[in-house]
Amino acid sequence: MPSDAQLIVSEVARRIEADLPELTTEMTNHFIEVIPEFSHDEAIRQLMLASTSSNLVTIVDMLAHGIALDRITVPAAAAEYARRFAQRDLSLEALLRAYRLGEHRVVQWALRYLGPLELPSAEVIATTQLVALMLNRYIDQVIEGLIDIYELERQRWDRRSDTARAAQLRAVLQTDNLDGAAAEEMLGISLRGWHRAAIAWVDAGVPDPERHLRTAVQLLRDTAGREPLTMFADDHTLWAWLTSTGRPAADDDTLRKKLAENPVVHLAFGEAAAGLNGFRSSHREAVRARTVAETALGAPSHLVEFSEVAIAALLSDNLDDLHVWVTRTLGDLARNDEAMGRLRETIRVFLQCGSSYTDAAARLHLHKNTVHYRARKAEEILGHPLCEGRLEIEVALLACDLLGHRILD
Repeated sequence: MPSDAQLIVSEVARRIEADLPELTTEMTNHFIEVIPEFSHDEAIRQLMLASTSSNLVTIVDMLAHGIALDRITVPAAAAEYARRFAQRDLSLEALLRAYRLGEHRVVQWALRYLGPLELPSAEVIATTQLVALMLNRYIDQVIEGLIDIYELERQRWDRRSDTARAAQLRAVLQTDNLDGAAAEEMLGISLRGWHRAAIAWVDAGVPDPERHLRTAVQLLRDTAGREPLTMFADDHTLWAWLTSTGRPAADDDTLRKKLAENPVVHLAFGEAAAGLNGFRSSHREAVRARTVAETALGAPSHLVEFSEVAIAALLSDNLDDLHVWVTRTLGDLARNDEAMGRLRETIRVFLQCGSSYTDAAARLHLHKNTVHYRARKAEEILGHPLCEGRLEIEVALLACDLLGHRILD
């Protein structure tokens, strides 16, 4: 028969479960804040969120139902996240630190939910000790499995022929005090020309992702007419640079057609720039362009260029603050529903057309009176004319269009 402490633990677990989505976000934000290695691109961020969520769901089930440890294994999402951590040459210590921070945070939650139960202090102490003991045993067991997963993946990844080049490229991208001559010596190439960075990635769950990424390299080679410098960032992501004495470019129309034939592959481009600083900045822009592509409503575009999404890309570094500002600027126009979506699109095009009802109607294939009605409706929602704070409204509408559900209410 369960002890009183075990019954209270079950009740606390059920209360944690009721708030688990918000608590999961709280924990992942904490990881990003205190562990530098957890600042990922969007794809890996989503995997980190899935990893954290799967661990917390397992912990809550264990606490609520007294599931024996010998029946618990490393959650699949957590195992895959550990593999990606190894592939990206991120430290095992950082990964394990997150688990210990998570363990401490769950104990804090238990104390938070024990408060309203108004229990005698002896029962609070006994319950907290039991939660801490169960959590510690769970974390120890999962960590043991994660260490094996990480080290095996690190060994497998180190056997790749391009491992040394990948380490050199990461050093060139991340070492601020590295000069151009030293970077050229490390990479064995000239960095004095122009560089245009690209990132190719493959949808999660696609069999043999490396084959599709090599197809992307061939597409870059064929459309640019030169051999790109490439490295595998992980088994679903490839970084590439097109380099030449003049400004490099690819045949984007052909790329779009070819990518449409292989819909699991996506490409993001930075702007072409010169020298070591250009080599780095173009890559940063490609990373940001990819983030916009993966954050936007609907499936990621097959091809996205930084120049097309620059404003949203620069704004997307802090989506929580952007969400607050967009909501403050647009009010109910920032609601995530079909009616507000139609209004936002109409007003965005209307303002782009210089507030011309005729031009906006032609671009949207609507009657002029419909555009006029929607403009007046938007002004009612905003509480002021569209000409007031026009720049802020246009930027907020553009952010909604490009970043979608991540910043909409």
